[in-house]
Amino acid sequence: MALTWTQDLAVGVELIDRQHKTWFEKADQLFEAGKQGKSKDYIVKMFDFLDEYTKTHFKDEEKYMLSINYPEYNVQKQLHIGFISKLADLRKEYENSGANISVIINANQMILDWLVKHISMQDKRIGEFAKKQGV
Repeated sequence: MALTWTQDLAVGVELIDRQHKTWFEKADQLFEAGKQGKSKDYIVKMFDFLDEYTKTHFKDEEKYMLSINYPEYNVQKQLHIGFISKLADLRKEYENSGANISVIINANQMILDWLVKHISMQDKRIGEFAKKQGV
């Protein structure tokens, strides 16, 4: 199952939407690498990139929320911490399983569900708040 960003996931904040699109592209590349049997080193590099990109995105998103005095900042911050932890657990599971590709393939749905749910239920509210504030 491909990880694809669609317009219905648009938050309405250019930076956040652009980063979400990139996140979906890179996550999809990780899962495709797993399905295609790419080397463990390649897949670990993809995990490294996703880890760093996720942290950068969350930092940027959190900075934006603070700049508009978003009232649910603390909720978002905790959800972000939880996702970073899940991503780290996924990487550990992959490495501990002896680079078992099925770990990546099986994680596809979990990542997709989290991203779609988080963007739809949480991040879109940032855009709605910003719009109401005239930001």
